[in-house]
Amino acid sequence: MMERTDEQLEAALRAGDDAAMAQLFERHRERLFRMVQFRLDPRLVGRIDADDVVQETFLEAKKRVLAFRDDQKPFLVWVRLMTHQTMIDLHRKHLGAKMRSAGREVSAPASNAISSFFVAQITSPSGAVMREELRAKVESALASMDEIDREVLLLRHFEELSNKEAADVLGIQENAASNRYVRALTRLKGFLADLGPQ
Repeated sequence: MMERTDEQLEAALRAGDDAAMAQLFERHRERLFRMVQFRLDPRLVGRIDADDVVQETFLEAKKRVLAFRDDQKPFLVWVRLMTHQTMIDLHRKHLGAKMRSAGREVSAPASNAISSFFVAQITSPSGAVMREELRAKVESALASMDEIDREVLLLRHFEELSNKEAADVLGIQENAASNRYVRALTRLKGFLADLGPQ
């Protein structure tokens, strides 16, 4: 028996097959985990485990399956938004942040966190100084971008969303998401090319 595609599972879930929820969620669990791990406020790392956030999201998704059936978003986009809301709720619970600041802190990691991911593969002891210099330059490049350009870069590069999925998450047209991604990536590559061979 052939494995069903996401689209087939989504159609089955919308038609009332609740078992399709677990299959879809399991397919996207690793991506949701990476999203949580990358975006979780550093102050919460000792208190909250990314796996717990993903599991909490699954339980919430099961409760809200009727909402998915009424929604036109692809399952990954829908459950990613639910994961984001779960993170905001946990942020408020543990840090007592107000609504607006909690949402902003969860949605946009600081440029220094992003730049650390880009340069993390430079591991030799002799490369430590070079790594820090590179991290500072990447951070500067990221900080100079519009927030939405930085976000589309995060969605495409770190969360591995397709261009269409990133556009759905951001609420913009697919071609606009593509243009922003190319522009952000080109700017970042330009900064890295200026550094010469590493």
